[in-house]
Amino acid sequence: MTLKSLEGEKLAQMFIKGASNLSKNVKLVDSLNVFPVPDGDTGTNMNLSISSGVKEVNTQNSEHVGKVAGAFAKGLLMGARGNSGVILSQLFRGFSKSVEGKTSLNAKQFADAFTYGVDMAYKAVMKPVEGTILTVAKDAAKKAQETAKRTDDIIQIMDATLAEANKSLDRTPSLLPVLKEVGVVDSGGKGLVIIYEGFLAVLKGEEIVELDRKSASMSELVKVEHHQNAQSYMATEDIEFGYCTEVMVKFEEEKIEKNPFDEVAFRQLLSNHGDSLLVVSDDDLLKIHIHAEQPGEVITQAQRFGSLINVKIENMREQHTHLLEETKAVYEEEPIASTSETKAEFGIITVAMGEGIAKMFKSLGAGIVIEGGQTMNPSTEDFVKAVSNVRANKIFILPNNSNIILAAEQAASVVEEDVVVVPSKTVPQGLAALLAFNPSGNLETNSEDMKAALALVKTGQVTFSVRDTNLDGVEIKKDDFMGISEKKIVSSGPDRLKVTEQLLDQMIDENSEIVTIIRGDGTTEEETDKLVDYIEINFKDVEVEVYEGNQPLYSYIFSVE
Repeated sequence: MTLKSLEGEKLAQMFIKGASNLSKNVKLVDSLNVFPVPDGDTGTNMNLSISSGVKEVNTQNSEHVGKVAGAFAKGLLMGARGNSGVILSQLFRGFSKSVEGKTSLNAKQFADAFTYGVDMAYKAVMKPVEGTILTVAKDAAKKAQETAKRTDDIIQIMDATLAEANKSLDRTPSLLPVLKEVGVVDSGGKGLVIIYEGFLAVLKGEEIVELDRKSASMSELVKVEHHQNAQSYMATEDIEFGYCTEVMVKFEEEKIEKNPFDEVAFRQLLSNHGDSLLVVSDDDLLKIHIHAEQPGEVITQAQRFGSLINVKIENMREQHTHLLEETKAVYEEEPIASTSETKAEFGIITVAMGEGIAKMFKSLGAGIVIEGGQTMNPSTEDFVKAVSNVRANKIFILPNNSNIILAAEQAASVVEEDVVVVPSKTVPQGLAALLAFNPSGNLETNSEDMKAALALVKTGQVTFSVRDTNLDGVEIKKDDFMGISEKKIVSSGPDRLKVTEQLLDQMIDENSEIVTIIRGDGTTEEETDKLVDYIEINFKDVEVEVYEGNQPLYSYIFSVE
């Protein structure tokens, strides 16, 4: 069987099959992750990214290769998550640029498209590292080019491309010392091989032969792959840049006129804020992935060129600690009882954005803190999993955001456990509700007390504006700071300290006793000390407490009681 011309419909089938094969092996790819820091979600990120590409392909009803590849690349860019997902999007962005305008491909054009993809992916990475998905893609593309010189059969080219990808994957430990130390191959490279397997299966008209894994647990599968979970070879304290940060910006003409966008210069600028940096863009969108210690600064830089479409920030130190706990359970084969006798009477699930805030909730008794909040709303599935993992007979959920309450309530309606959603709309409300919880009380009494506590606290927040507007008599300029009391903007201006003081003037009255300041990313001790002095001088009977929240986007969160 030979194939000398690749049509759009067949290419679409290849994309779909590649994505399907990856989705079946997500946990396997996740288990291999070790570089450059322990996100532990390479397979998940690649799967979500390629699924977005396939979704876009499914909207096309075209036999035109260029249109199918363009749709796939656009979907990948929009859905790209993590280092691996962004690199994957660039591999196929280059592929699509190469075949743009073509109705079909011959063997040479097919091979050239892989090379174009590699070139674009390498350009997107600030400091390309060999022994990763980039190396696997590069070696495979080179073999495709060599094979195309000997044959005009596209199937032979894909066969040779996959074979070389596998060989390159096996070589990754010799190129990257940490892989050799742990005894695994590169996780992103493995994901790419799995995708290519799907491509070849479509071209040959074959089904992919899968291992019989139905009788094995995921823990056993990981043990087969390597003797320990890869993340266990890195200490949490060794993570220099703790927040996996992804930002997507839609370019705005007015901002670009004031701040012309140069991808290379911007990539160089962000390199000073962290590592694992990827910056990619097209005519409409800018996508950033970086591991940073101050994600708020990255967001501020990105916002100079347009409006924020999506922001995702994950605390990798928390992730790593969780992964180590899972690894201990797997490799020490600690028994996990499934009977209700092992469950606690009460469990509390809450949502928080920022390492410090998460610690505050845990110190007050929260069993599970879901990473999320503004711009990062947890899904119903996230809550369902948390309900299962908290292992309690009666469970309270504190969403701490008005946009999260419905997802929490939906989760409560589909699980078997007794779950009460306390509709906290802010972090201070969530903390107040948690303080009202009485472990010796019953479900009904605690529910009433926790809900009543929501009204006992006032919430203030300081963040920045994304556009010019005028609300409630307050003139707001884009990029200015805003002071928000509950849901009302009460102050705005370029001076954060002044805006914050004006907010506190609105919040604190003669009945106020305690003001809690939760510091976010980008704030300084000097500025916070000035705020404490301002409160103590102007509101002499008020007690002030300060906590490190580490939250992004919001410079300060205030609780006034």
